[in-house]
Amino acid sequence: MKKTLLLSSLFTFLHAGLTDFKTIEQANRAYEAKDFAKSAVLLKSLDAETPQKQYDVGNALYKDKKYDDAIKAYKQAKGIDEATRLHNIGNSHFMKNELDKAISTYEKALKLKEDEETRFNLELAKKLKKEQEEQKKQEQQKNEQNKDKKENQDKKEQQQKNQDQKEKDEKKQDRNKENEQKQDKEQQNKEKQDQENKDKKQQDNEQKNKNEHDKKQKEPSKPDEQKEKNNQENEGKEGEKPQPQEPQMSKEEKQKEQELKRLMKKTQQGKTPTMMYKMGGESKPKRSEDVKPW
Repeated sequence: MKKTLLLSSLFTFLHAGLTDFKTIEQANRAYEAKDFAKSAVLLKSLDAETPQKQYDVGNALYKDKKYDDAIKAYKQAKGIDEATRLHNIGNSHFMKNELDKAISTYEKALKLKEDEETRFNLELAKKLKKEQEEQKKQEQQKNEQNKDKKENQDKKEQQQKNQDQKEKDEKKQDRNKENEQKQDKEQQNKEKQDQENKDKKQQDNEQKNKNEHDKKQKEPSKPDEQKEKNNQENEGKEGEKPQPQEPQMSKEEKQKEQELKRLMKKTQQGKTPTMMYKMGGESKPKRSEDVKPW
């Protein structure tokens, strides 16, 4: 920034009163002590409204890093060397990092008057702007790379998530299939067991029926028992010829035989003619030829 002496113009001293002179002196001391805020306040309190006053206020505000207020004060300091005033306005924009405005202001100042410091600041502003543009470009590229990297990472994570879900679904399907197979096997085993129980029960029933049938076959009937007993008695008699067994008779035949025996017994006791009846028929009995008729 161009160096300027605060309140050094002859115009200020000629128009300043005693009080203003003391204020100006205090402002200069505050400026030299780097108490720029106090210097600016003291300068603003002066009654005189001159371009030099606004220019000096702008310098104090600039040093106090209040660049917007400094620009405003510089713009009100018309009458001061225009190239110098533009130089300081350009510096204020530069400090605010408003490089385009700083470059434009420096160029205007150089058109009015070539100045080494203004030229240096212009080149510095252009260089800084280029660096910022390069940095911004790099940041954009980096952001794009990070964005692509993030998208790829998200895509990869989504693919992994889908793969995990697919494996999970497959495992679930396998478990369901195993459960179904297990249930089918259990059902088959149950049906097989039921069939075996049914077959066993049927076999038990058949065996039971067979045993009962065999038992009945082995048990002799009463006539058979009598026949066997008679055979044993006949076999026990020595020299006796076994007699043929009488044929089995029905219940009706047995009753008729008993009745016949009773009648024969009664006939023998009472000399009653004996009557012979034909066994197994209902025709009238024939009179015995050995018995005389009454």
